Amino acid sequence: MTWHLSDPQLLQHSPFIDGQWLTVDRTFPVVNPATGAEIAQVGDGSPALVEQAVTAASRALPGWSRRSAYERADILRQWYQLILAHQEDLANILCMEQGKPLAEARGEITYGASFVSWFAEEGLRAYGDVLPGHRADMRLFVLKQPIGVVAAITPWNFPNAMITRKIAPALAAGCTVIVKPAEETPLSALALAELARRAGFPEGVLNVIPCERPVAVSEAIMAHPAVRKVSFTGSTEVGKRLVLQSAPTLKKLSLELGGNAPFIVMDDADVARAVAGAITAKFRNAGQTCVCANRIFVHRNVHDAFVEGYQTALASLTVGHGMDAGVAIGPLINQQALQKVERLVSDAVDAGANLVTGGGAHPLGGTFYAPTLITDVEPSMDICREEIFGPVAAVIPFSSDQEVLEKANFTRAGLAAYLYGKDLSRVWQLAEALEYGMVGINTGMLSTAAAPFGGIKESGFGREGSKYGLDEYLTLKYIAMEV
Repeated sequence: MTWHLSDPQLLQHSPFIDGQWLTVDRTFPVVNPATGAEIAQVGDGSPALVEQAVTAASRALPGWSRRSAYERADILRQWYQLILAHQEDLANILCMEQGKPLAEARGEITYGASFVSWFAEEGLRAYGDVLPGHRADMRLFVLKQPIGVVAAITPWNFPNAMITRKIAPALAAGCTVIVKPAEETPLSALALAELARRAGFPEGVLNVIPCERPVAVSEAIMAHPAVRKVSFTGSTEVGKRLVLQSAPTLKKLSLELGGNAPFIVMDDADVARAVAGAITAKFRNAGQTCVCANRIFVHRNVHDAFVEGYQTALASLTVGHGMDAGVAIGPLINQQALQKVERLVSDAVDAGANLVTGGGAHPLGGTFYAPTLITDVEPSMDICREEIFGPVAAVIPFSSDQEVLEKANFTRAGLAAYLYGKDLSRVWQLAEALEYGMVGINTGMLSTAAAPFGGIKESGFGREGSKYGLDEYLTLKYIAMEV
């Protein structure tokens, strides 16, 4: 498998701190999950580099925050234009280090860029308030100010978009930023830093620390008193650990954690439309997204028709290397991910679930797993209780609205849910009762820069995107003036 970049300078291999690419003593390999082949050696960041990055970000903060929102927006727009202009190179880098199909990678670049464009504009609307005075000689004001130095700890499944979604609002608000990308996928983050440098961000405003030992680097970030806000996307287990680590310095946190999304097909649903939506919601990025349909609840009246349609649609999905034309499903990120999916499917079948198709490693080998459909699944099975994070659809029959509502809400997660039906009164009542931060009605695609992305319960707190996403990086200052 070969790949080519029109702009080789986008393939950077070093930490980016204070506007400079740093040479460090230790490196670590970045591996293409589709082949197992090493594609780059990247400089390994350390806790000492965290101190250096925080110093740079702190030094840059006063100048960046004092710039007008219009000046910051101009630089963000330039960054946005550069991202789009280099979409193909960025997609190639993403595909090679993460494994998702090239067409899907191109979509992620566009999606990621949309947050830069959105917050370039939304940063102009960080409005404060003038309050009615409690006395005739008092004037009361509320200002919104940048919270300070921000750290973004990002995952491997969306190595471009999860960065822009977090740091575009921070930069628009006037904060300076440190990014710690996932160790599996640092190249996309470094490419974004190179384009940010070209866009004209001042030195120290954006810093990127790739590392092979994320625990030590994250602990250094969480312990540093100058880091005032941390945004994290990842597992619930790690999120809880970060909450504890944030306590000594009382950092503000945004946590987008694990999901266990129900996908509900009512008896009056358009079955063909529900099948298409369930394919999208389940198999994007080989099932490795936090909002993937994890439990597919289908009313008994349409169960067989749905399963038949789903099996047919599943057979049309091509598995392969992301660079190959027509591929819809790439590899899982690593062997641990493969082993987890194998365990969940095996446990479900052993407990009585019906394996309709798939159910094992794909003939391509490596970390490829065959698209799988299993039915007669029970909510008590591990495949319903854990986040699958793989190309496996688990179908559960139900008979009544109350039954499916109770089963759908029976989880500690609360990120996303999906609901298909034609009776809008009935659908709306269920949507309000579902204990999730986001609900898609008759759609398998939820996220957009204009909407707040985030969950409740053990799926975390805070929102990304939309006008609410900007507030995550602003703090309120009340001013009382006697005249």
